[in-house]
Amino acid sequence: MAAVSLAQRVVRWQKQHGRNDLPWQNTRDVYRVWLSEVMLQQTQVASALGYFERFVRRLPTLRDLSAATEDEVLGLWSGLGYYSRARNLHRCAQRVVNLHGGEFPTTAAQLADLPGIGRSTAAAIASICFGERVAILDANAQRVVTRVLGFGDDLALVANERRLWAAAHELLPRRNLLHNMPRFTQGMMDLGATLCLARQPQCSRCPLVADCVAHHQGAQLSFPNKTRTLRRSASVMWLLLARSPDGSLWLRRRPAPGVWGGLYCLPWFDSREELLDVLPKGRRRHTRDIEAFKHVLTHKDLYLHPVQVELPRRLHDPAGGQWFAQQAWQSLGLPAPVRCLLSQLVSQPYDVVG
Repeated sequence: MAAVSLAQRVVRWQKQHGRNDLPWQNTRDVYRVWLSEVMLQQTQVASALGYFERFVRRLPTLRDLSAATEDEVLGLWSGLGYYSRARNLHRCAQRVVNLHGGEFPTTAAQLADLPGIGRSTAAAIASICFGERVAILDANAQRVVTRVLGFGDDLALVANERRLWAAAHELLPRRNLLHNMPRFTQGMMDLGATLCLARQPQCSRCPLVADCVAHHQGAQLSFPNKTRTLRRSASVMWLLLARSPDGSLWLRRRPAPGVWGGLYCLPWFDSREELLDVLPKGRRRHTRDIEAFKHVLTHKDLYLHPVQVELPRRLHDPAGGQWFAQQAWQSLGLPAPVRCLLSQLVSQPYDVVG
């Protein structure tokens, strides 16, 4: 296989058939490229689009992000999940402003030292914005590379992962890097996202099909090979949905790290009895259970049981936290299922039980 020929085909295909109209493309603006790469970690493009546009409208520059509060950043991120990304995004912006004069480093090695930027994300930024000859291996690119090369070694082993990085590097363009590296990097992402799919690869439309070992073996679904799997777990949570007569809600910030770390949330408890114990005795009989629902995280299922109760605003600290008026809590960083629950209740008058 001629590595240069393969790189040229990826570049040509990306220009003609790849995704070229996304709001973070056709630019070397590091802020936009970096923001998009962080958002696209564990998130599909379709889901990230609206968040990206709202984010850059509110915080259009790196310095704007650096000067924002963590609550504002988490509020803009609310619903995207993996909230450590947002906290690291904020920390990274502050570090670049404070230590690098507001200018991102220009090499993948330097970028990888910043909060929330791993090896593949650093390579994507450096290759797209600065033309550095450096490989990416996000999930999409990894799938393309392992299938084309027939690289079947178990990637759960660090030594094999290191070998794959070296093999991916050999496939990179060698000429006109400032033009070809951005196209090649985006092309590898696009191939994995649109043609070299995990379950139903569209091999007949792929520009690399002639060289693809997995295709010739009829074993596309065997690549990549990674044996280590994470066990799923489940948790049951009882959520205290305390409202005051004026419609304010009682919320408290979740500790970080942990599930929804750093976000504001309804206080939660391991059992209904624990929840009732924090309420004044006179209000325990006036609670109402709202229909329980399930929320799925990557490696954990959450079974959420909201319990609604009216409490006077003069009551302080029923479970740690504070009162937030409707206008205030709507702009906070809230977990997606909690925001959805609260938004549904806002349109309903409070039904006093008992």
